[in-house]
Amino acid sequence: MKAQTTSLHGGYGKESGTGATAVPIFQTVAYAHGTAEELADIFEGRTPGYIYTRIANPTTYALELRLAELEGGIGCIATSSGMAAITTVAVSLLKSGDHIVSASGIFGGTVSLFKNVLSRFGVESTLVDAADKVQFSRAVTERTKLVFIETIGNPQMVVPDVPAIAAIAREANIPLVVDNTVTTPFLFKAAEYGADLIIHSTSKFINGHGTAIGGAIIDTGNYNWRNGLFEDIKKLTKKAGQMAFMAHLRNLIYRDLGCCPSPLNSFLMIQGLESLGLRMNRHCSNAKKLAVFLQGHQKAKWINYPGLSASPDFQKVKKLFGGKGGGLLTFSLGDKRRAFKFIDSVKLAKNLANFGDAKTLVIHPSSTIFHEFSSSEKLELGVTEDMIRVSTGIEDFEDIKNDFEQAIEKAWED
Repeated sequence: MKAQTTSLHGGYGKESGTGATAVPIFQTVAYAHGTAEELADIFEGRTPGYIYTRIANPTTYALELRLAELEGGIGCIATSSGMAAITTVAVSLLKSGDHIVSASGIFGGTVSLFKNVLSRFGVESTLVDAADKVQFSRAVTERTKLVFIETIGNPQMVVPDVPAIAAIAREANIPLVVDNTVTTPFLFKAAEYGADLIIHSTSKFINGHGTAIGGAIIDTGNYNWRNGLFEDIKKLTKKAGQMAFMAHLRNLIYRDLGCCPSPLNSFLMIQGLESLGLRMNRHCSNAKKLAVFLQGHQKAKWINYPGLSASPDFQKVKKLFGGKGGGLLTFSLGDKRRAFKFIDSVKLAKNLANFGDAKTLVIHPSSTIFHEFSSSEKLELGVTEDMIRVSTGIEDFEDIKNDFEQAIEKAWED
């Protein structure tokens, strides 16, 4: 099926007992079984079945099947947040002494996880310019066990050369983890360009309405776990084959970390998926129009949107994303004072720490998401004091434009 059809029908037909076509919310902690032997067989993996919602839940499973199908993966595990997804992958692959190579200019929470949390357990990380594939190659060492990128760096808006970085990771036999949150599978099929694992914060465009927190991990089937660097997963391939990583997550890491989503949140993600393709077209269209408007505005000092023809990433956007630059952009009115005044003056757009909502959102990254980072760290991550980040919503564009126009004028009033 095509993507829009999959987002409506993938992984679920109808509920066997009632014929319900909407995925039911199985709001339960555990599942009763007829005999002690039956439950013992499920625990041992001899027969399929549900045990405890922390491990698996029918509502969540329907979401996982749909996401795996959309991403062209062999399996998916949904988590309680995007950060929980990244943490689960890190814990599943890394141990003390290991090393991560990551693109810079990505979400501050991910950088903090790598630099401030995993470092406490002896895992080191190196941040490199997302636009420079040579830096990725040079940063890889014999201790490197994970390469991490975002499809469009948030908030730096840099598009990495995914196929080239995938080739570097493949040469070193290292899994490439691609965060596809900003582009979603409707703009980018990361599996087709060499991604081994795909991460989503489903709280963003997939949910689309700011109503639920969630995340997801998809195994694309590209990494050969039988010949990989991870002995515990390699042993599992004798029983689980290419699904060994999923088994490793489900039956150990995910189970013991306890980062499962609530069934209600999984239901809300499924609802969001049904309109994702339609919304992404509108997000991209509005973001492009807004970027062009700001590009031509004499009071906007700079505009960063990879979908603009003047962007250094435009050719990669055409090659990888079909010419659509996503729903995020950043721009400047010259300094922090005017950035704050602009944000205080918008009426339609909302000032909050999220993106991918149906509504247009604005934020000053330096004083919020990245407030804990030093000036030099912010500079490395591409975060400046004058930067305003915009998550373009699906409103009528003229209303977005009018709101920005009046707020820019107020920002420049003395």
